[in-house]
Amino acid sequence: ADQKKSENSGDDDGGERGLLHTWKGYSCSVTPERLLLPGPILQVALGTRHGVLLVEGGQVYSFGEMPWKQSQAPEPAKPTLESALSGQRVVAVAAGSFHSGAVTEDGGVHMWGDNGSGQCGLSGLSAVPNPTPVALLDSGAAASPPQTAPVLELACGEQHTLALSAQREVWAWGSGGQLGLGVHAFPVWKPQKVEHLAGRHVLQVACGASHSLALVRCLSPQDVHRPLVDKCRQCNQLLFTMTDKEDHVIISDGHYCPLGAGPAEGGHGPEALAPSTQALKTSPSECGGVSGVKGSPYPDEQAVKDYLKRLSESATGQHTPTQPPIYHSALGSLGLTTSTATLNSLVASCASAVGERVASTYEALSLKKMMSFYLPSGAARADGPVAGLAGIAGDNGAERVRQEDSTQAKKSSSTGDIREEEAEGLRRRLSLPGLLSQVSPRLLRKAGRPRMRAVALTPLGGVVPGTQEVFPSLQTEVWSWGHGEHGQLGHGDGLARLQPLCIKSLNNKEVVRVAAGAHHSLALTAQSQVFSWGSNSSGQLGHTESPSTVPRLAKLSEGIRVWDISAGDRHTLLLADGDCFLPIIYYSGQQVKEGVDESHAKGPAWSLILWALSCTRRKCLGYNVVAGGQRCVALSDRNVMGFIASLHELASAERKFYCKLCTIKTQIIRPLLELGNPAAIGLLQTLAGRFSLLCHLTGQHAASLTAHLRRVRDVKSLLILDHAGIFLDSYHEYCSTVGNFQVMGGFQTLTKPSLDFFGKSPELLKRLSECSEENPSMADLLVALFFLPTRHPHEYGRLLLKLATCFEVCSDEYQMLQDSCSKFEALALELKRKRKDAEYTFHFWKSFPGKMTDSLRKPHRRLICESSNKALTLQNAGRFSVNWFIVFNDALVHAQFSTHHVFPLATLWVEPIPEENTAKTTASYTFYKDGRLKEATYEGRWLAGKPNGRGVLKWPDGRIYTGTFKNGLEDGFGEFVAPNKTLNKADHYQGHWKDGKMHGVGTYRYASGEVYDGFFQDSMRHGHGVLRSGKLNTSSPSVFIGQWLQDKKTGYGVFDDITKGEKYMGMWQDHLRQGTGVVVTQFGLYYEGAFKDNKMMGTGILLSEDDTTYEGEFSDDWTLNGKGVLTMANGDYLEGSFNGEWGSGLKVAGSYFKPHLFLDTDKDKTRAVKLGRLCVRAEDKWKAVFEECWRQLGCEEPGRGENGTAWENIAVALTTSRRHIQDSPETLSQSHSRTLESLEVIPQHVGLITMERYHTIRLYLIKACDTPLHPLGRLLETLVAVYRMTYVGVGANRRLLPQAVNEIKSYLNRIFQIVRFLFPDLPEEGGLIPEPTTNVQDKKDPGSDDAPPESPKPGRVVSSSALLLPVLLPRLYPPLFTLYALEKEREDDVYWECVLRLNKQPDLALLAFLGVQQYVHAPNVCLPQVLSSTKDVCFASAVETLQQISTTFTPSDKLQLIQLTFEEITQEVQALLKQDFLWSMDDLFPVFLYVVLRARIRNLGSEVSLIEDLMDPCVQHGEHGIINKFNNTFIPNTNINMIIPFIHLSTFIYRHALWWKFFDAAGVDVLKLEGETK
Repeated sequence: ADQKKSENSGDDDGGERGLLHTWKGYSCSVTPERLLLPGPILQVALGTRHGVLLVEGGQVYSFGEMPWKQSQAPEPAKPTLESALSGQRVVAVAAGSFHSGAVTEDGGVHMWGDNGSGQCGLSGLSAVPNPTPVALLDSGAAASPPQTAPVLELACGEQHTLALSAQREVWAWGSGGQLGLGVHAFPVWKPQKVEHLAGRHVLQVACGASHSLALVRCLSPQDVHRPLVDKCRQCNQLLFTMTDKEDHVIISDGHYCPLGAGPAEGGHGPEALAPSTQALKTSPSECGGVSGVKGSPYPDEQAVKDYLKRLSESATGQHTPTQPPIYHSALGSLGLTTSTATLNSLVASCASAVGERVASTYEALSLKKMMSFYLPSGAARADGPVAGLAGIAGDNGAERVRQEDSTQAKKSSSTGDIREEEAEGLRRRLSLPGLLSQVSPRLLRKAGRPRMRAVALTPLGGVVPGTQEVFPSLQTEVWSWGHGEHGQLGHGDGLARLQPLCIKSLNNKEVVRVAAGAHHSLALTAQSQVFSWGSNSSGQLGHTESPSTVPRLAKLSEGIRVWDISAGDRHTLLLADGDCFLPIIYYSGQQVKEGVDESHAKGPAWSLILWALSCTRRKCLGYNVVAGGQRCVALSDRNVMGFIASLHELASAERKFYCKLCTIKTQIIRPLLELGNPAAIGLLQTLAGRFSLLCHLTGQHAASLTAHLRRVRDVKSLLILDHAGIFLDSYHEYCSTVGNFQVMGGFQTLTKPSLDFFGKSPELLKRLSECSEENPSMADLLVALFFLPTRHPHEYGRLLLKLATCFEVCSDEYQMLQDSCSKFEALALELKRKRKDAEYTFHFWKSFPGKMTDSLRKPHRRLICESSNKALTLQNAGRFSVNWFIVFNDALVHAQFSTHHVFPLATLWVEPIPEENTAKTTASYTFYKDGRLKEATYEGRWLAGKPNGRGVLKWPDGRIYTGTFKNGLEDGFGEFVAPNKTLNKADHYQGHWKDGKMHGVGTYRYASGEVYDGFFQDSMRHGHGVLRSGKLNTSSPSVFIGQWLQDKKTGYGVFDDITKGEKYMGMWQDHLRQGTGVVVTQFGLYYEGAFKDNKMMGTGILLSEDDTTYEGEFSDDWTLNGKGVLTMANGDYLEGSFNGEWGSGLKVAGSYFKPHLFLDTDKDKTRAVKLGRLCVRAEDKWKAVFEECWRQLGCEEPGRGENGTAWENIAVALTTSRRHIQDSPETLSQSHSRTLESLEVIPQHVGLITMERYHTIRLYLIKACDTPLHPLGRLLETLVAVYRMTYVGVGANRRLLPQAVNEIKSYLNRIFQIVRFLFPDLPEEGGLIPEPTTNVQDKKDPGSDDAPPESPKPGRVVSSSALLLPVLLPRLYPPLFTLYALEKEREDDVYWECVLRLNKQPDLALLAFLGVQQYVHAPNVCLPQVLSSTKDVCFASAVETLQQISTTFTPSDKLQLIQLTFEEITQEVQALLKQDFLWSMDDLFPVFLYVVLRARIRNLGSEVSLIEDLMDPCVQHGEHGIINKFNNTFIPNTNINMIIPFIHLSTFIYRHALWWKFFDAAGVDVLKLEGETK
């Protein structure tokens, strides 16, 4: 076995588990047989004469009589393997009377056996010999295809099968009303969903011979008050009618539904029965009704007393056999003579007289509301789960059984949940036919005691936080349906139910398991009690020889706790434990005698006999019992002293503890709540609530441990290990609550009520409290009783330590158990300390002066020390003064005579103490002096009497600051909320503070909808920032990004007016456009010039989309006024005086020129407008952004500061950010976190720059720019934001391309200045870093004449482009390349049209067209031979390489691809020639032109222009003569417009110094280039 290795090696029997023992009936000489199988048995299922075994590994064996097996012997000697399930891992099995089922790991269902009633789910077969799959098809939505529902478990009856799906829904197939489908045609071959249970969470299903059970989790509190059903689900008729009288309502139930009948005995078809009211032909007179007096609708008080007396007499009398069973259960045991039982008698009699529907009506109309209003809570406590003190009913002993019988008829017939509801506003009286209509509500109110508010001690919705989804649910219901002639449905009658119906009497009984025999049913509760009902022909119910139609408590010896149940045909098996944790088995039911045929076993007698499974060797620990047919089976584990025994002991101890807590709750707490002193009822209710939560958690844990014993016992799955925090918190809170109650003197207050209730010799209290004193007082007994649960954590620690000893010390299990043991032992010590503190404080208050006690005594306050017995004096005290100092856990009290002063302990400090050793405290304080903080309340950390650290500051007017403090002022990161009463909203700021003011980066969300994100100084917008205005920030009507000065727009900024479709890029002053700027519109207009007072005023240039240009004077926005020149798109222009608004008609006085009319070159008037002269220079843009970066480095001005200080500031910023990530790990990704780790190491920034150090610097800059927490990274992030803000949207205007390029170059220069400040030894722009020296192998004699002069050693040229452009350009590439595409749109369109046309030609034709062959002078050169129809084959690798130019960003990367393209061309030619080949220009040009055409680069002109504009200046050295000659090259039969982009690309290559390197690598003879170029 798996546990064998980990169990105690001292057990000589090893650790066998899954042992099977079987027997029949009971006799003194019975000995269970040991059945041997290949592996441990995980599950057993028994039918009438056969059984199914599930073995570890998922194998299934069958044994017994199996007539459906065609070649099967009458009864095989040993179990046979079901080979049809080979390859399937079975996880659960089930057996009906004559058929079986199995559930596989994937949720599939396999059935075999008798199929005469469709119980195997396979149509057309009377028997299924081997396991066959059965699909549960869930149609779901009408349009979607059916999906197979996975199954968790099966249950099989005689003629039907139930399946519980993974969605916790019940499926049924077979025959009979026990299917719960409400259908009439049987058999049901295909599995169908039981719709009546839809929406409920079903936990377990069980099948009897002709009835079904389901254990269902109660609905959540939000679903409890759902609208009740007022119509029949089958015939859609009203269930009840109401007649509204003046002062009461009469309810009648005349509804009859044929579907309420049960199926005929032995048949499958429906047969109508009489309605429920016919079976109960009782009237008010038959029930002993009360007649009216003097014509009044209500009897007098004496009549009511007489009626109650007759009810009591009828309860004790004998009933005739002809009485209906439901009448017997409802009225036969009413022994209630006190006024507190009046409601029970009335309701039970009503339910008996009117029947099932009236009881439903009673609930639907909330009769309980009225009765709880008229009578005290104690009067209704027996018939409702939460009336009065919910869940604290007399659940133990015969008294509870007697009380339950009086209400079974009412509770069993209800179709909804009974829940306590508020009685507020209820003023109408309710009458029921036959009885309540004759009783005056006034008399009911008079009969009751004064009302007292009670507390529900059973949690209805939530329980201990965090346990609802993890722990088993104890809030369950039991539903039943099918045949009910033996009372096996538990509804108080013998009627059948075609649909599931809730057994209300089992509500709030915490049922955790149900079982169904042939004609009887069982329910096991979390309190280890068993309820049984149904047929009792052989004594299988275990409580009486007569059958029971309602659940009744089985009678067991005191102290016996049942934790597993099973039911056979006529017998019941219980698995229980007592004072010892060793399991014992109880058998009740039919006795099978030796030598007598089973079929003739007579004598329907019952016996309740104790039989220990461990009696043979006392080494077996049973963990499951199974009953079926006449067989009994027990599964056990062997290993008493090892792991299994420890698990059993843990589970047994928890069940025993839970039962004890329930007893305390029922027999102690409930009476105390009803009889307690009103002065202490509040604290007692709180204590009772905490006790109930702890009790509920214990019950959930006990149920979990019991279920854990039935599964594979893995210690890691124990809830007490995985969720130890829930247990620790619950015990901490409970102990604190008990301590609070003791400190306030609550136990002394309860002394008198306890003596009145329990008497002067409270043996019950002594027994439950386990008090060891001889003559304890009542208060001491109560203290010991309520502190009793705090001793249980020590028991947890002991049992967990015992479990740990079963494992190796080095194992994970041992470590987990040891850690949990330590936690619970520490908890036990902590709870002891808390109890001592509470006792110490309580005794202090007994001796404290009475007047001061009322004001100082608080539940949570504990005494630390006081000065009555300590030498403590006050400085400068008076001669006769008396000073008494008391230190509590929350305050310091200074008492003088009859006065005292309270000082909150959290705001006190001791001086003098060094600041670094001063401990910070947490406290709450309200400032009362005048000033900024007047009447404000602070809660948080303190240091030296001032707020310091994290805290919350709240003003009475609604302002709230949450963040860090320093020296009493807001300092650091924080959030501030300020209400705006005008707009009825609040301003919200989140960012950095300094000296109580907003300072640094932050975001301010105004109540008006505006959002500012940027820098603050002295609580004003100052520095760089973004302001978004509008209702929705995602679509703001306007956005401004730029520089702010003392809360005003001042400096350079960009304003995007989305409403007008205009974007302004220029200078600002005091919120107005002032100075030079540029405006572009969505209609293509472009203006650059002067602005004044927010208007275009002065000299400017205006361009339209069609290139019409005006250059002159402006007086207002788009208004021309003064001298200027208007140039048309065709070159004609007007020069003169202009007046008017652009686009609305202009007045012109001047001269018109047409320069191209005459070819007079001397008087050529062609005017070329140069843009960029009247806009803001690139160096003047975004100064605030760079100034903020310098300021973060510790420099007041650019370049003026200490290098060491800058690196220290960087380290501080990174360290702060690192802490912020640890506090809020979700703010940055994991990659950013790793980047911060690498940046914490400051690189070497002083010393000679070598290639290795240059490479290190480059890598550091890449990482620094990759995180916004580094000053350089934040700078780069801001620059990217402002660049996109400028040139995206309306800013995507082709006129702005030069400015966009110059702006990038300005970024590079200014960032490079910061980099050189951080690395001062880095060469300036254009400086050289020498390459490392190498030894020259072949050195000529320096004295020889033919020695050439030695060339200087090449090195790395330092430039801002090479260092920073790879980091910056990829982020700015989208808006920049969009501008290039707009600028080159016309040329690229012409080029693209020609490319598409020429690419239609095959390779051979295109090569011939370009003249590739005629330019190859070498006679042995032959370019690739291709077929006439082949395309895209020649130079394919070179074409693919060149196509990648569109996927790169930087000019250096694009040039590298061009170089690789030349190399690919050369390699292909050399591969054909099989020798080196030297290119000439005439040969290379047409080949390269072919590659460019085949590459099909859409925006080639834009790519070339970008390379030219942003290429590193160190490589821009070329020969202009070559360019001129190349431009004059004539290409025959080629449209010159087609090759314009190619000319740009090729001329660019030859223009710069890189062409030497390129063509040298390609094999070009540069010396022949001049002579061979045409």
